[in-house]
Amino acid sequence: MAIYFFYGEEDFNIDLEIGSMKSKLNQDFLALSFQAVDNPDYAELINLLRTPPMMFGNMLIVINADKYFSSQKNFFEDNELDDIENALSNNPELLDVVFVVKLPRDEGKKLDSRRKLYKILSKFNTKEFAPYKTYKTAEIAQWIKNHAKKNIGLTINDDAITLMIEQIGNNLRQFDIELNKLKLLAYPENIITLKMVEEIVISNQDLFNITEFIIKNQKDKALLKFKKLIDKKHPLEILAALQTMLRKWIILKTSSTSSTLELSKLTGMHEFVVKQTLAKLKQTKASDLINLKQNLFNVECKLKTADSLDIVSEVEIALIR
Repeated sequence: MAIYFFYGEEDFNIDLEIGSMKSKLNQDFLALSFQAVDNPDYAELINLLRTPPMMFGNMLIVINADKYFSSQKNFFEDNELDDIENALSNNPELLDVVFVVKLPRDEGKKLDSRRKLYKILSKFNTKEFAPYKTYKTAEIAQWIKNHAKKNIGLTINDDAITLMIEQIGNNLRQFDIELNKLKLLAYPENIITLKMVEEIVISNQDLFNITEFIIKNQKDKALLKFKKLIDKKHPLEILAALQTMLRKWIILKTSSTSSTLELSKLTGMHEFVVKQTLAKLKQTKASDLINLKQNLFNVECKLKTADSLDIVSEVEIALIR
C-alpha cells in the first residue's frame, strides 16, 4: 500500500484525514485492522512496518512520532534508520502506515529538515497541515461550508459563517464543536441561520461586557451578564471562553508590536477584530486583565479537582473577587 507523513499545527485537519482513511477499512474488523502507537522504539517500529495484514483486508497503522523530532539528539541510530528506510520502501501489500507529528499551535516551531528521519519520510506521501491564516477569511469560510456539508450534514448560510469566523477566528476544532451543537438546534432541518449562531455561540461582545463591567467594578452588571449566558452555555464553557479571550487580550496589551497583522497571527483573531478590540481596551490596564485571568484560573483548578459543589457560585465569586 503506501507510507504517509503528516505534520503541522492544524491537528484537527490531520485527525480528519486519518478519520477518512480509517473509515475505508472493514469496520467489522476494525479492532484488528487499525492501530495507533505513540513513538515506538526501533524494535517495535520495525515490527509494525513489517506487519502483514490478515484475512480481513487493508490495515492502517498510525504512528504518533512527535518524540522522534523533539529530542535533542537523533531518536534512532544511523544503522537503525537504514533498516527503517528499507522497511518503508518494502512495506507489505494492503498495509498503510501514517507517521504523524502535531506541532504546537502558534509557536512557530518547525521540523528539523536536516534530520535523516525527516529526509527518509519526506520521500513518501508527505503533507504539511498548516493553520489557515486568520486574515484569509474566504478560505476559512469555504472550509466551514465544506466541513458542515460533508462531515455533519449541514448547510450553513453565508452570514452565519461570517459571524462564526468573527467569534472563533481560525480554530477548526472549535468550529466543529459549534457546528455539532447547531445541528441539534436546527433539527429536523439541516440549515444553519445567522439567528441560530447568535443564540448558541458566545459572542466576543458578551465576554467583553462581562470583563469590562468587572474592571469598572460594576460587578452586579457582570453577574447579570453571566447569568444570561448560562442559558446558552455551561458555566465551565463560559469560564474557558473567558480564559481564552483574556489570554489574547493580554497579548494585545503587552506585545511589543503594533502591527495588527502580527497581532492577528499571535492571537489567532481576525485582523478586523484585533483593531476593534484594541480600541475597546485602550483605557484598560494589562495588570487588571492579568489579575482577572489569575482569579479565573484559580477557580478553574478548584472546579477540575472537584473541590466545589456549586459550579455557578464558584464562577460568580471568581468574577467579582
